[in-house]
Amino acid sequence: MIELTRTGRARRKERIILLGLVLPGSLADRQNPLGELRQLTETAGAEVVGAVAQRTPRFNASTYIGTGKVDEVRSLIAETGADTVICDHDLNPAQVRNLERLLDVKVLDRSELILDIFAAHARTRQAMLQVELAMLEYTLPRLAGMWKHFERPEGAIGTRGPGETQLETDRRLLRHRMTTLHRELKSIRQRVERQVEARRGAFTVCLVGYTNAGKSTLMNALTGAGVLVEDKLFATLDTKSVRWQLRRDRTAVLSDTVGFIRRLPHHLVASFHATLEEATRADLLLHVADASHPYCEEQIDSVQKVLAQLGCADRPILTIFNKIDAVADPAVLVILRDRLPDHVLVSALTGAGLDELRDRVIRHMARRFVEIALTAGPADAKLAAFLRGYSHILKEAESDGHTRFAALIDRQYLGQLHRLAPAAEIKD
Repeated sequence: MIELTRTGRARRKERIILLGLVLPGSLADRQNPLGELRQLTETAGAEVVGAVAQRTPRFNASTYIGTGKVDEVRSLIAETGADTVICDHDLNPAQVRNLERLLDVKVLDRSELILDIFAAHARTRQAMLQVELAMLEYTLPRLAGMWKHFERPEGAIGTRGPGETQLETDRRLLRHRMTTLHRELKSIRQRVERQVEARRGAFTVCLVGYTNAGKSTLMNALTGAGVLVEDKLFATLDTKSVRWQLRRDRTAVLSDTVGFIRRLPHHLVASFHATLEEATRADLLLHVADASHPYCEEQIDSVQKVLAQLGCADRPILTIFNKIDAVADPAVLVILRDRLPDHVLVSALTGAGLDELRDRVIRHMARRFVEIALTAGPADAKLAAFLRGYSHILKEAESDGHTRFAALIDRQYLGQLHRLAPAAEIKD
């Protein structure tokens, strides 16, 4: 297959053979165990020309797959003219080296593929730094087995000493760069934390879910935000936050986040923690699940595991079963509803269920916020500043030097409010 480069020149797509193991307890699609790996590969811009899956109780320590499968893959490479083999698990350097020697083509693993996709989709400075850090964290423990020239002593000018090896030099340079990236990302994270803190008077809602579950489409349907929507995995890497008008007197801040995936590399979760800061501090998480996916329940389990990794397991969560318009068998929805009773059925594409979703979010908001009404006089500058900093003001009207406020305030600030305005009216 031919594709055009940015300069308009023709370039043949990389031809890929997928290779995977179906291990005991695997959450992969039992009928199509390499289906997700195929989606990832196509998202990366390559062409899948073959796939080989082996059911086995364990990895082959030397070559990942058994010797019989190695012969099968070698024959498939000769038949298809494949350039690369991509494995559905992480491999150690020895396994990569042995497979490349036996197959005579490039061999990549699942983490390398995901990192490549993240690198291609990174647009902001923050995302680029996070991807680079994840790549370095992936590479560092694999340096010793990657290049034979690392075994040669390196006596070049600028190294630590005449006895330093090339491997030690590269490790030191990688660690130095990782320290720099951690420092830059810490600065970004502190800025994000300040931005989140600045919204303390607002009710914050965060969309989380498996990649390609329809989070960005849902965000556009709810807010008209114009977020990029593509039928690709990891189309969204950067968090976007917008104002969500729930009803005339109720608003929230709605954030979209990077999608999760089965066996998401742990170094990616760690590197993208700053991006996911919105999720760790949100008042409510909307877990968007693709109800039409044949393994929706397995995807839900994967998301819950990542949320636990992030420390979000204790956050209030409302499950959104999206794409109900694409569900062919109504019995599927019954099974999903029984498993997670606290849910809403929606279709971001058709708009079905969105009103109910807004009502449910307002109910969650009422558990944290209470409506107040009060009047501040000319001498109540401290009270007015407190309201503007710690509440969501619904209405503000001035008359004869006095200001009448109607606002939503977090219940945790009621004590401070009563000290500043004992006559404040609480509309609970």
